[in-house]
Amino acid sequence: MAQTFTARWHELDWDDITLRINSKTALDVERALNASKITREDLMALLSPAASHYLEPLAQQAQRLTRQRFGNTVSFYVPLYLSNLCANDCTYCGFSMSNKLKRKTLDAQEIARECEAIRKLGFEHLLLVTGEHQSKVGMDYFRQHLPAIRRRFSSLQMEVQPLDEHEYAELKTLGLDGVMVYQETYHQAVYAQHHLRGNKQDFFWRLETPDRLGRAGIDKIGLGALTGLSDSWRSDCFMVAEHLLWLQQNYWQSRYSISFPRLRPCAGGVEPASVMTESQLVQVICAFRLFSPDVELSLSTRESPWFRDHMIPLAINNVSAFSKTQPGGYADNHPELEQFAPHDGRTPAEVAAALTRSGLQPVWKDWDSFLGRSAH
Repeated sequence: MAQTFTARWHELDWDDITLRINSKTALDVERALNASKITREDLMALLSPAASHYLEPLAQQAQRLTRQRFGNTVSFYVPLYLSNLCANDCTYCGFSMSNKLKRKTLDAQEIARECEAIRKLGFEHLLLVTGEHQSKVGMDYFRQHLPAIRRRFSSLQMEVQPLDEHEYAELKTLGLDGVMVYQETYHQAVYAQHHLRGNKQDFFWRLETPDRLGRAGIDKIGLGALTGLSDSWRSDCFMVAEHLLWLQQNYWQSRYSISFPRLRPCAGGVEPASVMTESQLVQVICAFRLFSPDVELSLSTRESPWFRDHMIPLAINNVSAFSKTQPGGYADNHPELEQFAPHDGRTPAEVAAALTRSGLQPVWKDWDSFLGRSAH
């Protein structure tokens, strides 16, 4: 069987990466900013504490590259939470099985109502989200509901439990375009501390999920680390970049997106082990734009309206708006069921208006079935 990212992961030493990032100097940062192509060492410099004094030139370069590659457009998507059932116990998630909250899985009628409410808001690109519960919201559930959902939207992505390669291949025939799968942290021991029960305890099964997606021919694969789980968010961000490089080299037919989630308040949630400030988040996002100019960079409603309005014009080309993080949140708002508390609660129209004032063009639909991404 072909190698997976696990082979590369074993070559990477977390402590060495942390040391190298933290030892980068102003000279290293200036060299990276002047490089025609960013190397791994350059990325370490751009993620380093030394780069915090270079936010202005970093942001200017990131914005120039973003406009060059993506024009003035910003694509919109919205998450649809199908279920908050979960068979995992994770310290940082509101859906964790140990949390005492009302559990809900949408049926066909409720899904139809949610889809109708979402369509009225103007969205064409949908991200389906569930807790990780193999029997109740596994393949049988997806087979039953995916085709009807796909008929209502231009593209369909998922953020659900990791599946087998043949299952991803089957979901592709039902109209699935992309899958977001976040490793949470690339530090194995820290990962174990936060995943206490359930299938998500298997670090390497999760780590190899993007490999299975690539082999299944999924069009778009989303990566990210949950900032704050490990005590070095810089090292986690660098590992995301290593993961991205591996996938691009091995599954070049797929497109990729990177997200930058920071820990948000939730029921029974943990305090962050390392805190990333807003200016540091700007630094990381701009560093990724310089490192990988063609990759989609995404920013969710976890961040504040002020931050999003200022960050999106610099380097972001994919945003969510008006996200409800509970099943039934669009047709019937039940905040007590939510996974985490979003920070930007503005309507899609308000977010779009803010982007337009910045000279950007909100895009609600950026492909159609004639481009070959249709449900069968």
